[in-house]
Amino acid sequence: MLNILHEDNHLIIINKACGDIVQGDATGDIPLSEHVKAYLKVKYNKPGDVFLGVTHRIDRPTSGIVIFARTGKALARLNEMFKNGDIRKTYLAVVDTLPPKQSDTLVHYLTRNEKQNKSYAHPKAIIGSKEARLSYSLTASSERFHLLEIQLHTGRHHQIRAQLAAIGCHIKGDLKYGFPRSNPDGGIHLHAWTTEFTHPVKQEKIKIIAPPPEDSLWNVFRTDLY
Repeated sequence: MLNILHEDNHLIIINKACGDIVQGDATGDIPLSEHVKAYLKVKYNKPGDVFLGVTHRIDRPTSGIVIFARTGKALARLNEMFKNGDIRKTYLAVVDTLPPKQSDTLVHYLTRNEKQNKSYAHPKAIIGSKEARLSYSLTASSERFHLLEIQLHTGRHHQIRAQLAAIGCHIKGDLKYGFPRSNPDGGIHLHAWTTEFTHPVKQEKIKIIAPPPEDSLWNVFRTDLY
């Protein structure tokens, strides 16, 4: 079942579950994009192939908002908007350690190890690195965990995971970046929560909110989100 947050003639926005891949990869698993195509084909009784443009991706163990384009015009404009930073994205992360400050902007320089499928955060630029910037604020704390709200200013590979790990904050379930145990579903407690942008065709303001997954830890923080 697709968790559809918004649908019109040009866009379809999905609340992705942990474990889904947005686009096909070497695993051969059926990606979310193919499930969305199948849904559109049936709903609109479309003959032949259904056009669907992948405008961005979020990591497989991450949940939350994914924006797809239903037309070539929307795809071209959304690609330009992502490139120019015209699409505002807010993430939620549940981490194991209080960050050094209540709120801050983090600047690191990331290098990517393709073989490990992992990024490394460095305090200064080195050969092959790319600047990564995000802002976070501490929203709530439980007995053992802390909820951070995160604004991305750049879109680097595993950026949030690597940058938070670099300040000693490990996302729950994220073995790759230092949390000691995996989550039972293989996901991590990182969620693409909101997005705001101007519709690429209609020029209307759009704000989408994706509720986090239903689990005991997200539920602890749910009342702090609205």
